Amino acid sequence: MSTENTTIPFPAAAFIKEIGRGVKGARSMSRADAFNLYQAMLDGRVSDLELGGILLAMRIKGESVDELAGFLDAAEASFAPLRAPAGEFAPVLIPTYNGARKMANLTALLALLLAREGVPVLVHGVSSDVGRVATAEVLAALGIAPAASADDAERALADGNVSFITIDTLAPKLAHLLSLRRVLGVRNSTHTLVKIMQPFAGPALRLVSYTHPEYLETLGEYFLTAAPQARGDAFLMRGTEGETIANATKAQKIDWFHDGERTVLVERQMIAEAQPVLPDDRSAAATAAWIGAVLRGETLVPDPIAQQVAHCLAVSRALRTRHYS
Repeated sequence: MSTENTTIPFPAAAFIKEIGRGVKGARSMSRADAFNLYQAMLDGRVSDLELGGILLAMRIKGESVDELAGFLDAAEASFAPLRAPAGEFAPVLIPTYNGARKMANLTALLALLLAREGVPVLVHGVSSDVGRVATAEVLAALGIAPAASADDAERALADGNVSFITIDTLAPKLAHLLSLRRVLGVRNSTHTLVKIMQPFAGPALRLVSYTHPEYLETLGEYFLTAAPQARGDAFLMRGTEGETIANATKAQKIDWFHDGERTVLVERQMIAEAQPVLPDDRSAAATAAWIGAVLRGETLVPDPIAQQVAHCLAVSRALRTRHYS
């Protein structure tokens, strides 16, 4: 796969001809072709007309495992990797690109519970989302500001704090492709890539969620067959309104991908054994206040989230031992 950075325009018509024939007629790209095409898209070497055609064609066709792998290879090569601090645990990655509308957004609670145990936690995502309460807003209400740079994000990790960085700061080229949702009116492949990317130089535990059932199979096959094992492990589950936090009232199934294997960590529950008392007010301020009460021990951690934390601790510790011992 070519990694040459150039400003030469990239002719994409041949790719569009293959991927733009609809669900039944389209043909998928190889991993190498997907890498080259997505790299050119990130570098701004694809014309606006062709770029729109590619994004809509992939939206209709859906990504193959090879295309997802090639796109992700290019995405991760588009920004400088972060350095994780030394310690007992491998870093845990929590992407947050959806926010919450119907329930309180408790993603910040997961991050803070893990950091309290000594886990380096990197939360990356968007600063806001219209009509939803973004994790960034809850973190801000808890006094956690976004990192101003990658160096600031690394310092927060080294200090034992939850590190939050926006995608605009972490990976500006990816942020630009994400922003095209406002132009086209629909999400594109980049929305999947930011949820599965691994921005550290060394191994990490990725918490990955999906919203559409077909992605359970595609992402499962990716992590089982195409994801480099040296990049670490992944937990895959259906998102809580798209967020990678266990549903406080009914645990989702969590699959663990490690060493070329797939293990079920948590079976799906119809309803949690003990129903938690959640905040009625879903605003960022009210959610932050409730999270504060949980951290002080005044309110119990919802059982599904407690289970998720326990599994993250065990796997993060084992992952660190496996790769650094």
